[in-house]
Amino acid sequence: MTSIAVPEHPWLLPGELVVPAEPDRARLRRTTRDWVVDSLAFLLSLLWVLYVTVDALSPNPQAATSLPYDWMVGADALIGLACCALLWLRRRWPLGLAVATLPLNLFSMAASIPLLIFYFTLVVHRRTAVAVAVTGVGLLTNLVFSWTRPDPNMPYWGTVTWGVVITLAVLAWGMFVRARRQLIVSLRDRAERAEAEQQLRVAQARHLERTRIAREMHDVLAHRISLLSLHAGALEFRPDAPSDEVARAAGVIRDSAHAALQDLREVIGVLRAEGDSGSDAPEPPQPTLADLPALIAESRAAGVRVNVSDSVIDAGKVPAALGRAAYRIVQEGLTNARKHAAGASVTVDVAGGPGTGLTVVISNRWPVGGLTGGELPGAGTGLVGITERVTLAGGRVAYGRDDSGDFRLAAWLPWPA
Repeated sequence: MTSIAVPEHPWLLPGELVVPAEPDRARLRRTTRDWVVDSLAFLLSLLWVLYVTVDALSPNPQAATSLPYDWMVGADALIGLACCALLWLRRRWPLGLAVATLPLNLFSMAASIPLLIFYFTLVVHRRTAVAVAVTGVGLLTNLVFSWTRPDPNMPYWGTVTWGVVITLAVLAWGMFVRARRQLIVSLRDRAERAEAEQQLRVAQARHLERTRIAREMHDVLAHRISLLSLHAGALEFRPDAPSDEVARAAGVIRDSAHAALQDLREVIGVLRAEGDSGSDAPEPPQPTLADLPALIAESRAAGVRVNVSDSVIDAGKVPAALGRAAYRIVQEGLTNARKHAAGASVTVDVAGGPGTGLTVVISNRWPVGGLTGGELPGAGTGLVGITERVTLAGGRVAYGRDDSGDFRLAAWLPWPA
């Protein structure tokens, strides 16, 4: 389940960028920024209506040629006021208001600023083809408006040219705003998809790691149960065996039962997925702690400088599952060093003993310039699998940059006395 990123200051963004776009949503909730912009647009339009009306009633009008009758000036002012009121509905019906008020471009001077805002809103909220079509009609009405309400200080074609320039400037500005908002929405969608895909990859990595661990434990658990069955059957068919043989068989049964219970606990911890038939075939023998020298030698043969510190007490008595987990941890640490810190020396420290647990630490210098992908691709799920393995074994794991700036992968695994 993905979470939608919430901006730090949503009141500074338009409503379309705060609320995810929905095709059937009739109205988006205004943010504080929308209320401020709408209020400023309303006040600007209102001041323009007042200025044009006063200018038209003056003896020498400056904005446009005066109308022949005073009632026409009043009617134009009422039209401008009505358009000012309609500004509060422009976000809900940008296309409807722009098309319905297009005829006013033929004669109304008071409504020119509100009409220009309607046009800008249409360009921002509707696709380019619709905006271009309305722009074409608007340019035609501009020819008529420049003839019906000529500027007293400018020739006809000068007024037409200024109308074309203003219209195209508003069109370019609106298209830029629309493109920027579309880019932000697309980037947010990509981030949400990337987060969902990453969570899916992590879940798949955990599932695959648990299934693999369960298959690794198959041979071990079957071996323990077969030993129990063998020695119990011997005691059943030889009740008259010497007491020392009976005691020895009972000791083997006890040890095998204890080991089987430990292995069974791990199997139950990882077998949470649905069983798949035909996939329980035993795997080849898995590596243990005794195979670490061979792993180190392979890395050294590949050109990696590896410094090893081995202070394990009773290394020959390390349980198979514990040694296998330690082997996988060292293997993942060396792989990450080869991928992301090529040429850096790696330090492998393995210590511990029965009762104190087994500690595995792999560290390497942080590469100059930060992590690089190198030539080896990676899915980024290796450390996820190691974390899952160590957690299921009852241990602890931590990785990242330490105080000295080096990358450090440290794990502690329980080792019963």
